[in-house]
Amino acid sequence: MSSEPWGRVDETGTVYVRTADGERVVGSWQAGSPDEALAYFERKFDGLVVEIDLLERRVKTTDLSAKDAATAIGHLREQVDAGHAVGDLASLARRLDGLEAVVEERREERKAARARQSEEARAAKEALVAEAEELAASEQWRAAGERLRGLVDTWKGLPRLDRKTDDELWHRFSQARSAFSKRRKAHFAALDSQREETRRRKEKLISEAEALSDSTDWGPTAARYRELMREWKAAGRAQREAEEDLWARFRAAQDVFFQARGATFAERDAEQRDNLARKEELAAEAEKLLPITDLRAARAALRSIGERWEAIGHVPREARAGIEGRMSAVERAVSEAEEAEWRRTNPEARARAAGLTGQLQDAVDRLRDQVERARAAGNTAKTEKLEQELAGRQALLDQALKGLAEFGG
Repeated sequence: MSSEPWGRVDETGTVYVRTADGERVVGSWQAGSPDEALAYFERKFDGLVVEIDLLERRVKTTDLSAKDAATAIGHLREQVDAGHAVGDLASLARRLDGLEAVVEERREERKAARARQSEEARAAKEALVAEAEELAASEQWRAAGERLRGLVDTWKGLPRLDRKTDDELWHRFSQARSAFSKRRKAHFAALDSQREETRRRKEKLISEAEALSDSTDWGPTAARYRELMREWKAAGRAQREAEEDLWARFRAAQDVFFQARGATFAERDAEQRDNLARKEELAAEAEKLLPITDLRAARAALRSIGERWEAIGHVPREARAGIEGRMSAVERAVSEAEEAEWRRTNPEARARAAGLTGQLQDAVDRLRDQVERARAAGNTAKTEKLEQELAGRQALLDQALKGLAEFGG
């Protein structure tokens, strides 16, 4: 590039640069020719061009802060304004002006971005505060506690706001967490107190269960154990570390009783099954007395069977009705035979039966004679009436004769 348009060196060695406002001294040169002087100051101009090129590239291609960019621009502008170079200094000033405009625009963009970021952060923190205040009233202790811890981590990841706003929101956030923490502590303190009371109640139930474990009063004791179990369930749960031990002791006391009762019942059941087998043999022996042909012998045999029966003892409950029914059937048969024998051999009853039979026989004979006379007289209506009366008396006579036959004729 020719230096003629931009600078000259006078006869004293003073170097000038041309500007729109006229020439300006940029320095002096005494050591060589005017061309060397101009070349030196042109190189200084080229150096400024290179620095401006580099700064423009940094502004466009990196995230150089506006503050650092402005400082670099100011430094270069001081050099351009000082004019210790030969070249188109006005073009360099214009480039610096343009670069300042770019930096200012970027500053405004970043300011707007920071404002948006701050607004988003404020909205996010307000949302965290609102959720924390809602969680403060929750009774989902574990889930709410974990969520609140997550909200704290989220809060820490958000940018800070202006001090006043950030402090106010953090105060509300902390208050919500503290309120939840106090409620949770109060809840678990009450729960611990309740569980301690439950532990004491269950200790008393265990003491009674252990005292009953060697009882042989099977029915009432088993009923009381059932009541103790209902009380145990109604008592709730003690502390986790104590509950298993309490239950093991309570169950062990019951097991002692029920195992002893089970062994006793097993022995009793075996005895009752043996009793049943023996009574089945006696029932079969009694059933062989039927039908009864010799009442006296049957009565004696049944008495002997009954004495042995009473000496045997209880049979299983489910078999009791059946086996006793078999014996009752034989006893009823003997009783009916005795009653029949008594009726047959009772003189007074036989006399009454004979007297009634005689009276009915006389009445039948008399009515039969009256029927014959009415028929002979041709009195049909009277004949029919007398025949009806005769039929009724004859039926009574037949019944009386049958009863008399039971007494042996």
